[in-house]
Amino acid sequence: MFPWNVDPEIRTQIRTGGVVYELLRPVDLYGLWFARAVARRTAPTVLRAVPLFVVATAFLGLPPPAGAGAFVAWLAATFCALILSAAITTLLSITLMWTLSGDGAMMLVVAVVVFFSGQAVPLPLFPQWLQPLVEALPFRGLIDIPFRLYLGHIPAAEAPALLAFQWAWAAAIVLTGRVLLVYGRRVLVAQGG
Repeated sequence: MFPWNVDPEIRTQIRTGGVVYELLRPVDLYGLWFARAVARRTAPTVLRAVPLFVVATAFLGLPPPAGAGAFVAWLAATFCALILSAAITTLLSITLMWTLSGDGAMMLVVAVVVFFSGQAVPLPLFPQWLQPLVEALPFRGLIDIPFRLYLGHIPAAEAPALLAFQWAWAAAIVLTGRVLLVYGRRVLVAQGG
């Protein structure tokens, strides 16, 4: 579900000029790209996560959620993480209108997400002087919040505030993406025209 790996079809369409066909269709282009980002994150995650959970629970000692409230909070936070990830991915897709390949932006996002989401180092282990930045960035909503709710490190009673944090960042990124797409449609040059 991580927000890297821009849809290869969108990348090809922008590079070859085929995105013009998408721009002419009577459909909300942002909504279409966002839905594709959600689908590209959901299908592989479900196909991999369910068997992994079964194996990890049966053979590797994965503990169950800290309680029923933790399980519900984890499900909600995981859904919010999916929306946040799709918003970041769609924003990356839109930035392809200004770059030739987009590889640099994607490499930068991978590094930032791995560092600030809790994937490489759990966020509570970061130094105190860095904690305000880590807590303000949206990336903790991708991994840290869902996992810590699941494990009970964050009480389920704090879930509403954390879900609001995830939704607020997703809304801000969607709004930024929509604004950039409107501007990108005006400045896009496809095949010399």
